[in-house]
Amino acid sequence: MKQLPIFLNLSGRTVVLVGEGEAADAKARLIVRAGGRIVPVWEAGATIAFVALADDAEARVAAETLRARGLLVNVVDRPDLCDFTTPAIVDRAPVTIAIGTGGASAGLAKAVRQRIEALLPARLGALASALFAARDAMKARWPAAADRRRAIDAALAQGGVLDPLAADAVDGVETWLASDVASTPSRFETIHLTGSDPDDLTLRAARLLGEADHIFHPADAPVAILARARADAVRHIADTPPTEPPSGLSLWIESQATWTVTSDPQTA
Repeated sequence: MKQLPIFLNLSGRTVVLVGEGEAADAKARLIVRAGGRIVPVWEAGATIAFVALADDAEARVAAETLRARGLLVNVVDRPDLCDFTTPAIVDRAPVTIAIGTGGASAGLAKAVRQRIEALLPARLGALASALFAARDAMKARWPAAADRRRAIDAALAQGGVLDPLAADAVDGVETWLASDVASTPSRFETIHLTGSDPDDLTLRAARLLGEADHIFHPADAPVAILARARADAVRHIADTPPTEPPSGLSLWIESQATWTVTSDPQTA
């Protein structure tokens, strides 16, 4: 990952936009959609800045001047001058999906966005809002946080009662909460690696890594593989699988081949 993806709350905040023309108009529409207030020059309280100038030298000077004021700056079509880039956006508010290429290819980001747009139902945002409104009911239904997360994961899984890709998923939230859904039992799974490349993971292994609560692995397990696990999954360095796994889904990573471990450039 070469950039940190974040979602910035611009509602009511000041954003500097330098430039005119189609590129500037496009940035202005983006800022307004996010609730930002546009000004043409720096003023106190400004959050970020966009520069949309055709002349390279003028764009560089404008960016450096704004950056000296402490602003993060985006310079249209000049990724080498950017502190941040703007992604292609799939908007199913409050669900927002951002696709970025680090400025490498806006066309590629657009193509990926169009594919994703075709997959997602128009009412996906309504499902998110319904789940937000049901937070207290979910806490009452599953008081333990781990049980609650597993129940939600099962409901939102492919083919589940709240499958996000189902057009009518939002209609099933109340029925799901009222149903006699048993807590998902704890279980232990093993995945067998054949190498250190995460692209070689089977679909099953990738799914388990994304779901596991606890990851047990040898000290030399590839960093790139472990990076595919949930960020909040507990990691345990171990020489052998646990005899008494903790509650939830526990995963043991086992190698079937000798791998070459290289340092992660982002953690080295």
